[in-house]
Amino acid sequence: MTHSTDAEFTDFVADHAGHLLRTACLVTGDRHLGEDLLQTALAKAYGSWPRVRRADHPAAYVRRLMINAHLSWLRRLTSTETVLETFPDLGSGEDHPTRYADSEEMRLALLRLSPRVRTAVVLRYFDDLSETETADLMGCSRSTVNNHVSRGLAALRALLAPGTDDLTPTPGRQQ
Repeated sequence: MTHSTDAEFTDFVADHAGHLLRTACLVTGDRHLGEDLLQTALAKAYGSWPRVRRADHPAAYVRRLMINAHLSWLRRLTSTETVLETFPDLGSGEDHPTRYADSEEMRLALLRLSPRVRTAVVLRYFDDLSETETADLMGCSRSTVNNHVSRGLAALRALLAPGTDDLTPTPGRQQ
């Protein structure tokens, strides 16, 4: 790649890496896996940067690469892995919903969901994507997204209700 193309890619990463990393961490349920996922997606994007750059929404293109890589990882991972890392406290001037979304309580509640349900909830409500966009990213129908989101929100309401103390991740649900 030329120097100007490298600079353009570097600018793209500087502008979008924070939001993409947040999505990756929420989808994977782990800071380190999120970083690995984002790095994988950015490496693929760099390799095909001219095509990514020509896309209507390059950040959405990279997010699609990231979700595809995540779903591919899920197919290969065993259920014996356990997430031990805590999500870092980012609380610096963000609004309340964002702070709550990034909180340890929410992260642990999300880990109680199955990986596909967690992915659907994160894309719909943390990345604010439409049902159609979420379905496209996950490679499923809109009704499947609705089903996953309905189950996920019901589970999150129950888990985050006052008086619910045990948010220990369910074995076999985290990936």
